[in-house]
Amino acid sequence: MDTIEVFKALSNEARLQILEWLKDPTAYFRPQEGVDLVEIGVCVSQITEKLNMTQSTASQYLSILQRAGLVSATRLGKWTYYKRDEEAIKKITSNIQQNL
Repeated sequence: MDTIEVFKALSNEARLQILEWLKDPTAYFRPQEGVDLVEIGVCVSQITEKLNMTQSTASQYLSILQRAGLVSATRLGKWTYYKRDEEAIKKITSNIQQNL
């Protein structure tokens, strides 16, 4: 995991907001039929709606978070679902505490 990429990903208010929402998806997103928000993730369309942005912008933000290792994506049919990668976030937190 590249610490610089993590900090770049975290340097945007909307991306930070996405991570906050995904920490407790049931509190911020409506239920999705047949999909567990915690286990599978939140559909990009719901994230787009909540951000009040175009889907291409939201998808770009999610890609940046994914490349930084902060979220993971699951594709089911034509939909992509995102959730936080808690293990990676723990490693990042530990790395920051040890090195800064």
